[in-house]
Amino acid sequence: MTAPVGGTRLTPLELLERLVAFDTESSKSNLALIDFVAEYLDSWGVPSIRVPNAEGNKAALFATLGPMTDGGVVLSGHTDVVPVTGQAWTSDPFRLRVADGRAYGRGAVDMKGFDALALAMVPAALEAGLTRPIHILLSYDEETTCLGVADTIARFGADLPRPGAVIVGEPTEMQVADAHKSVVTYNTTVHGHAAHSAKPGLGANAVMAAADLIAELNRIADAMVARGDASGRFDPPNTTVHVGVIEGGTARNILPKLCTFLWEFRGLPDLDMAEIPALFAAACERVTRERLNRYGEFGHIATVEEVSVPGLGPDPGSEAERLALRLAGRNATITVPYATEAGRFQRAGIPTVVCGPGSIDQAHQPDEFITLDELARGEAFMRRLVAAFAG
Repeated sequence: MTAPVGGTRLTPLELLERLVAFDTESSKSNLALIDFVAEYLDSWGVPSIRVPNAEGNKAALFATLGPMTDGGVVLSGHTDVVPVTGQAWTSDPFRLRVADGRAYGRGAVDMKGFDALALAMVPAALEAGLTRPIHILLSYDEETTCLGVADTIARFGADLPRPGAVIVGEPTEMQVADAHKSVVTYNTTVHGHAAHSAKPGLGANAVMAAADLIAELNRIADAMVARGDASGRFDPPNTTVHVGVIEGGTARNILPKLCTFLWEFRGLPDLDMAEIPALFAAACERVTRERLNRYGEFGHIATVEEVSVPGLGPDPGSEAERLALRLAGRNATITVPYATEAGRFQRAGIPTVVCGPGSIDQAHQPDEFITLDELARGEAFMRRLVAAFAG
């Protein structure tokens, strides 16, 4: 089968150069990049479907190579990148620079390198005459909420084909990861009542109530350490609980009216996601009764869940695991310490693994880079995929 005439063949490095040139920091629109990708696919006769966010300023893009049927594999990559503000770059972060066997640029490794590899594979996939579909999904907001794939996943099996496997191309040095922790973040505000510190019975001290709650989070964290990791695969080998920011009070001699703290937990895949919130809610009830309102109905505690990214649990022998191990030339899986969109696919019942070029150690850094060797390894992975799915 011959690929449609009119498309321009671009190497992964050439495509990476174009993708990096779009400033798709997580607070900004990705539509210009999506326009470019849609035009590139259209030039090869490949239709694509946009799945916009509610505001209409961002969109995911879904395209299918080969038969428009259920099954096959999704190559999933995000288009957003973390900000460059405050980082000491030695060159323009949105202009790819190649030197000493490395390609430098924001998003080069996290994860426009994988996106470029998937797009560069399009002509070869069309020429091969695929008998099973290879789907490409480019998302948004991975760096903030991992919700940019959710609307597309909801359409699988409805007006979009339901895939049989997903490979999320986050940087794993082309190792196959089958597990990572969840990440759930919260904003807790303790509402007290201001009074003179000499007369504490006239108010409610929001800071001291918050201190009780943070002490409870310490106890929960210690319990998670004691519980450990039965799989023996994670570092650190336990669910973690962390308070990162606390702010409250106006003066030493005033009972503080407000205290806010930001906290999170990163859970092992087998953790019941409701356990820690339930323990914290019980602590809030107790602290409200015993500390905050000991002198009267002065205050209350409000907690808002900001981000909830599900973990990825091992699924030994799944279609995704078997396919990725074969294509990557590996015989064992690994875990990764960061969260990805993979858990959202898995929760929808689709076997999913994480496997992509480059090292996470270079992600989010000034002078972020991917090595040319890693790009070459990723390109070989894509060639094997095309061969495996060809007729």
